[in-house]
This record gives sequence, structure tokens and C-alpha cells, in this order.
Amino acid sequence: MQTAPARGYLPGEAGYRRLSVALFAAGLATFAMLYSTQALLPELARVFQVSPGQSAFSVSVATLGLGVALLAAGAVSEVVGRTKVMRWSVAAAAVMASLCVVAPSWHVLLAFRGVQGVALAGLPAVAVAYLREEVDDSSLARASGLYIAGTAVGGMTGRLVAGGLADLGGWRLALGGIAAMGVICAVLVAVLLPESQHFVRAQGGRQTLRVLKDPALLALYGMAATGMGAFVAVYNATGFRLAAEPYGLGPGLAGLVFAVYLVGSAASAVAGRLADRYSRRAVVPVGCLVTLTGVAITLASPLPLVVAGLAVMTAGFFAVHGVASGWVAVRAHAGGGGTGQAASFYLFAYYLGSSVFGGLAGTAWTHAAWPGVAAEAGALLLITLVLTLLLRRSAKLTTH
Repeated sequence: MQTAPARGYLPGEAGYRRLSVALFAAGLATFAMLYSTQALLPELARVFQVSPGQSAFSVSVATLGLGVALLAAGAVSEVVGRTKVMRWSVAAAAVMASLCVVAPSWHVLLAFRGVQGVALAGLPAVAVAYLREEVDDSSLARASGLYIAGTAVGGMTGRLVAGGLADLGGWRLALGGIAAMGVICAVLVAVLLPESQHFVRAQGGRQTLRVLKDPALLALYGMAATGMGAFVAVYNATGFRLAAEPYGLGPGLAGLVFAVYLVGSAASAVAGRLADRYSRRAVVPVGCLVTLTGVAITLASPLPLVVAGLAVMTAGFFAVHGVASGWVAVRAHAGGGGTGQAASFYLFAYYLGSSVFGGLAGTAWTHAAWPGVAAEAGALLLITLVLTLLLRRSAKLTTH
């Protein structure tokens, strides 16, 4: 029997490489499938004859299902282990992605998307806790940043692929391409993800109470809801803005704007390194200010400035999320454990914000066009900024 290492994986080791590739594939599949309909919202509104606000439900119902299921997924992972939950999550979501392709009606598509969101919950609920347990402390912020970078690439790839395929053959072909990607990534996760070496089953009730009473963790949960709500609101409405005059772009060309997710991927990785060097408390407020600046830039009319604003906003958001998501696990561990539950509550707030505030973006667009969407996002980000400043004043618990 192989003896577990005394410390976690370090960059350059075979286990770290396998872990990185597997979680990259899992993050890519999860976020490609979760947001696969975001680039298709104008197309779905046209085909199914629904309003922009109703078409946004195809995103919101999946994120809401995911958010609710996160609470159970985190608790289940504390009992059965991290790797089993992640593997089954990606596989089940790929099956649901395939069913979405053949949905016969709008309401059936929404039902499939809701179930798919539930299936997807296993990866985000567990990944950060898994990293906290399996990666050496000296490289944790870096590893968390790389994982979030992978989710950014997944979100970008899903939207680009869906938009391009929609131009070629409509929404069914678009979702079929995403489903194929999900199946391939599920196989990679099953083969490459290393088994847990340092997982210890938690005593659920006491840990749950503690991670719901720590003011710093509560602030992080609030940041997740408002920051993600603003981010998804902007991107939900972007497709409608680019399809309208004066731009008049189709799904394929409009989908290219999601290439700015590459900026978010890079920003997340860089922010992780900066947090290791200068502290999380210093990096997170700066990232929030960058996000706000990006939203303000999108108020300009020229298309290059709109894209530049989205890039700045995306960089700032992923810097905040990349650092904050790892901070949750570290804070929970320093307070006595329950990292899986803390990560689940963080992500529950994250996707609840995505569902509620992202869904409101369609209404904001219908009634006040882009200034209304920017006002919604700006107000949410101001709340996020206040929470980051309060977080700087929270009591420290050893290593965070």
C-alpha cells in the first residue's frame, strides 16, 4: 500500500500535473455546459418566441439548480470523498447536455437545464476543498488561481463554440457541440484525477454552524452573490446589445466577444500569485475597483471600447473570484475545518446571485437598454467593494 505524502503536491510533481489537467478539463466542461445557452439567448428568443427576459431563464434555471444542489453536494463530499463526487458530477452533466439537444419544447429545455445545473454542482462544490487538502500550502493560492483560470477558459470556450455552431446549424447543433465536449472532459476526469490523500470525514452539524457564523466568511459569501450577479447580468445582456443596432451582429460574431475570458483566465492566475506575495486582503479590493472600471467603460458606444470594457471587467472579476474562492477554504480550515461546507455556501451565494441578478438583466435591458444593465451591475459592484473593505478589517485566524 502506497504511503500518503506528508505534504500536498507541489508544482512540477507528477501528481500536481495530473491534478491540474483533470481539474482544468472538469472546469472547462462544467462552465462550458453551464453557460452554453448564454451566447444563444437572442436565437432562443427568436426560435421559441419568448422575451429577452424569458430567454435568460435558460441560464438562470441552470445556475439556480446548481446553487441549490451545492449545499447537498458539499455535505455529501464530506462523507463519501471529493474525487467520487467530482467524477460523477461531470459525467451526469454530460448526459443531461446530450438530452438538451433533443428537447422538443421551451419548457422541456428549461427542465433539462435545471436538472443539468443540479448535476453540475459536484465539481464547484468540491474542487476548492480538494485543492486545499491535496496541494501544499505554499502553492494553494496559485493552484486555486489556475483552477479558476480553467473555469474562465471553459466559460469562454462554451460560448464561442455555441455561438459559432449556432451560425452554422442553429441552437441544437450548438448544444450538441457542447455535449460532445462534456463527454470528452468527463473521460479525462475519470482517468486522470488523483485519489484524495489527505481527506478526513467531517462532523457536519458543528462545522456547518461555524461556517455560517464567521463574519469574514459571511462577507465572502456576500461578495460572491453581488460580484457574480453583476458579471452575469452584463454578459446576459451583451448578446442582445450586439444583435441590436448599430452593431447588428449574429450569434457567431457576437460570441467572439467571449474571447475576453482569456484575460480573466490570466488575471485569475496572476492575482493568485500576487495574493501569495502581498496578501488576499490587499488584492481583492483592487480587483473589485478594476471590475467597476470595466463596467463604466462599456457605457461607451464604439464597439472596440465596449469590448475593452468587457475585458477590463472580466479581468477584475476573475481576480476577485480567484482569490476569494481560495480564501474561503483557507479561512474555514484556519477556524477548525468544514472547508467543503464553506466552499458550498460561497458557491451557493455565487450562483444565487447569478440566477437572480443575471435574470434581472433581461428586464433591465427591455426597460432601459444598456444604461439600465450597467446601473444594475454598478450598484451590485459597489456593494461588493464595501464588503471587501469590511473584510480587510476582519480578525485574522492564523494562516490567512
